Amino acid sequence: MELSGLALVTGAGQGIGRSIALRLLGAGATVMALGRNGAKLAGLSEEAGVAQDRVFEAECDIGNLSVLRQYLDSAENAHGPLRYHVAAAGILRPVSLLTSSEEDIREVIEINFTATLLALREVALRMIAGGAGGSIVTIGSNSGTTPRMGLGSYPASKAGIGHATRSLGLELAQHGIRANVVAPGTTDTPMLASGATSYAAEPERLIKGDPDLWRLGIPLGRVAAPEDVADLTLFLLSDLARHITMETLVIDGGATLGAR
Repeated sequence: MELSGLALVTGAGQGIGRSIALRLLGAGATVMALGRNGAKLAGLSEEAGVAQDRVFEAECDIGNLSVLRQYLDSAENAHGPLRYHVAAAGILRPVSLLTSSEEDIREVIEINFTATLLALREVALRMIAGGAGGSIVTIGSNSGTTPRMGLGSYPASKAGIGHATRSLGLELAQHGIRANVVAPGTTDTPMLASGATSYAAEPERLIKGDPDLWRLGIPLGRVAAPEDVADLTLFLLSDLARHITMETLVIDGGATLGAR
């Protein structure tokens, strides 16, 4: 699969976001990689084996629209109109809804839903202005399609941004711009390690499930790698998926039994 043009990837400092940025660079895109920790963005071009001018690294909180717009202006002036966007930034506060603090609930919704949606709208408007179509993928979660315990407001934030992405896709279809959602299940990322340390130390619990948490196991018998999610994302961005829009594709090894 080949891509040409400018791509924006948020949450590109680690985990799924970084894997996606590397896949897009390997496919030929020029990548604007955003993350809250600039040090984690370093080395993308070297790791992908591409020229440094193919990567535009920028430390940015997606909730700061004015800074995001400045970076987008600089990237588009240098590399042409934005063609692709992957919204991979997000946070997790792994506690139950009943014991979540008001601050945790508000922060998760603010970053995973509100800030992400405002950034999606900004990108969409630029793609419309560019006039060359485009493709958007939001990284959701299988917890946004199937109820989960112990994840606080994270499932609600992912369900909300998934539905908003599909609604945006309906508005964008007339402009030749597609918008889809990739919803991973358990994936071997720093977020998993920091948010579920007991599971990270006992991977068999992830694979076999936990009846106390109403969590089924993973039928395929493995935890996803970030690259698995990146490959699906690359497909949806590419012309191989030119007739796919407003869809949510769950990639969880069968953990939610296809429930939506």
